[in-house]
Amino acid sequence: LREFELSTTQWDIARQLVKVLKFFSRDDSPNLATVIPAMDKIDEDFSNFIIDEKLNPAIRAAVSISKKTLNRYYDKTDHSEVYRIAMILHPRHKLSYFKRMGWDKEWIEKAEEICRDEYE
Repeated sequence: LREFELSTTQWDIARQLVKVLKFFSRDDSPNLATVIPAMDKIDEDFSNFIIDEKLNPAIRAAVSISKKTLNRYYDKTDHSEVYRIAMILHPRHKLSYFKRMGWDKEWIEKAEEICRDEYE
């Protein structure tokens, strides 16, 4: 079985991978209002991992590809009004989340308009 034994380098990569994947083992129950904040947090973490020179280049490359995939899906949230409505109606987020995160004023106004139109 020695041929299947991991090398020291492979163990180092595995430990680094655990660090990267730790974010995904949260106990929070997902809902629409948590999708955008979760994607923002993942994007931020991925950005930090990509520039972390202590991580193996293979890990950093995998995270870079994952970040591109995440952003492709993140873009799709702009095409669905339910994410905006869920965020605005959520008692903890409302419009303050978007303002705090520095989103464009026009986008925030549009989200508010969508929510108001649906309510009416």
